[in-house]
Amino acid sequence: MEGGASDEVAESSKKIGRGKIEIKRIENTTNRQVTFCKRRNGLLKKAYELSVLCDAEVALVIFSTRGRLYEYANNRVCTQEP
Repeated sequence: MEGGASDEVAESSKKIGRGKIEIKRIENTTNRQVTFCKRRNGLLKKAYELSVLCDAEVALVIFSTRGRLYEYANNRVCTQEP
Protein backbone atom coordinates (compact mmCIF):
# COMPACT_ATOMS: atom_id res chain seq x y z
CA MET A 1 0.00 0.00 0.00
CA GLU A 2 1.41 3.35 -0.99
CA GLY A 3 1.07 6.55 1.03
CA GLY A 4 -1.13 8.42 -1.44
CA ALA A 5 -2.89 10.50 1.20
CA SER A 6 0.34 11.42 2.98
CA ASP A 7 1.93 12.39 -0.35
CA GLU A 8 -0.96 14.78 -1.00
CA VAL A 9 -0.55 16.34 2.44
CA ALA A 10 3.20 16.71 1.92
CA GLU A 11 2.67 18.35 -1.48
CA SER A 12 0.05 20.77 -0.19
CA SER A 13 2.23 21.73 2.80
CA LYS A 14 5.04 22.64 0.40
CA LYS A 15 2.75 25.15 -1.27
CA ILE A 16 1.74 26.85 1.97
CA GLY A 17 3.46 30.16 2.54
CA ARG A 18 3.51 33.74 1.52
CA GLY A 19 3.58 34.61 -2.12
CA LYS A 20 6.04 37.02 -3.61
CA ILE A 21 4.82 40.56 -4.03
CA GLU A 22 5.79 43.01 -6.70
CA ILE A 23 7.74 45.88 -5.14
CA LYS A 24 6.04 49.00 -6.41
CA ARG A 25 4.13 51.92 -4.94
CA ILE A 26 0.74 50.98 -3.51
CA GLU A 27 -1.80 53.22 -5.24
CA ASN A 28 -4.65 52.82 -2.74
CA THR A 29 -3.94 55.29 0.08
CA THR A 30 -5.66 53.22 2.76
CA ASN A 31 -3.78 50.06 1.84
CA ARG A 32 -0.54 52.04 1.62
CA GLN A 33 -1.03 53.45 5.14
CA VAL A 34 -1.86 50.04 6.59
CA THR A 35 1.20 48.51 4.92
CA PHE A 36 3.38 51.37 6.20
CA CYS A 37 2.21 50.85 9.79
CA LYS A 38 2.71 47.09 9.69
CA ARG A 39 6.16 47.29 8.09
CA ARG A 40 7.24 50.16 10.36
CA ASN A 41 6.34 48.12 13.43
CA GLY A 42 8.17 45.12 11.96
CA LEU A 43 11.30 47.22 11.36
CA LEU A 44 11.21 48.61 14.91
CA LYS A 45 10.84 45.11 16.31
CA LYS A 46 13.73 43.79 14.19
CA ALA A 47 15.95 46.70 15.24
CA TYR A 48 15.26 45.88 18.90
CA GLU A 49 15.88 42.17 18.37
CA LEU A 50 19.15 42.87 16.56
CA SER A 51 20.37 45.09 19.37
CA VAL A 52 19.54 42.51 22.05
CA LEU A 53 20.59 39.31 20.29
CA CYS A 54 23.80 40.58 18.73
CA ASP A 55 24.73 43.23 21.33
CA ALA A 56 24.83 45.71 18.47
CA GLU A 57 24.42 49.45 18.54
CA VAL A 58 21.33 50.15 16.51
CA ALA A 59 19.63 53.37 15.49
CA LEU A 60 16.63 53.54 13.18
CA VAL A 61 14.92 56.66 11.83
CA ILE A 62 11.74 56.53 9.75
CA PHE A 63 9.91 59.49 8.24
CA SER A 64 6.35 58.97 7.04
CA THR A 65 4.92 60.72 4.00
CA ARG A 66 2.99 62.90 6.45
CA GLY A 67 6.27 64.10 7.97
CA ARG A 68 6.03 62.14 11.20
CA LEU A 69 9.23 60.86 12.75
CA TYR A 70 9.55 57.34 14.16
CA GLU A 71 12.82 56.36 15.78
CA TYR A 72 14.51 53.62 17.72
CA ALA A 73 17.90 53.60 19.38
CA ASN A 74 19.15 51.15 21.97
CA ASN A 75 20.33 52.67 25.26
CA ARG A 76 24.03 52.51 24.51
CA VAL A 77 23.67 54.65 21.41
CA CYS A 78 21.76 57.33 23.34
CA THR A 79 23.86 57.42 26.50
CA GLN A 80 27.43 57.07 25.23
CA GLU A 81 29.53 60.17 25.17
CA PRO A 82 31.96 60.80 22.27
